[in-house]
Amino acid sequence: AIGDPTDTCMSIIVTIDGGKNWQKLSCFDLPEIIKGEAAFAASDTNIKLLGDTAWVLSGGMSSRVYISRDKGLTWNVVDTPLIQGTPTTGGYSMDFYDQDNGFIVGGDYTLPESNEKNKAITKDGGKTWKLVANGKGIGYKSCVQYVPNGNAKELVAVGFTGISFSKNSGKSWKDLSDEGFYSIRFLNDSVAYASGKGRVSRLVFK
Repeated sequence: AIGDPTDTCMSIIVTIDGGKNWQKLSCFDLPEIIKGEAAFAASDTNIKLLGDTAWVLSGGMSSRVYISRDKGLTWNVVDTPLIQGTPTTGGYSMDFYDQDNGFIVGGDYTLPESNEKNKAITKDGGKTWKLVANGKGIGYKSCVQYVPNGNAKELVAVGFTGISFSKNSGKSWKDLSDEGFYSIRFLNDSVAYASGKGRVSRLVFK
């Protein structure tokens, strides 16, 4: 589990017994934060776990990805190319299709129409990130998810600006709805559930 920084590091707690007991990781074992770096956790998608690997996305004055390959024992951190430098900018959501293919979205929620430096992709497990569709496609979004069985190409992104879909790994986007949501999760490759202000909706994609 991940939270905003305390002392000189992000707040990360780990359980190895199904949640009965939790241990907070020491800042001696975590990368040092940059002043103003924070965790945008409203969509519950600034953290992703697959097997032994954990990824954590930060935003604000600095937008980075923290990576652990051993269930949280050791960590390293890499920079993202997303817009950053103010308290409302950076990465808001991240998903991984597998150990190699990942995607992050964000931007600046005070400038929701801006699509500059708000989408990035990795094909090496988060070691490096590259901007995609810079200046094109979706603006600010608070959540992105890979469509199950979509071969790391199909993505759905939601935010208070609506729902958008990509079938080519984020290179182009199609608006599906202008209804605003904060987060989305797939039940399978056809059905997803999205949460918004005072509501939960069932979405059918096929």
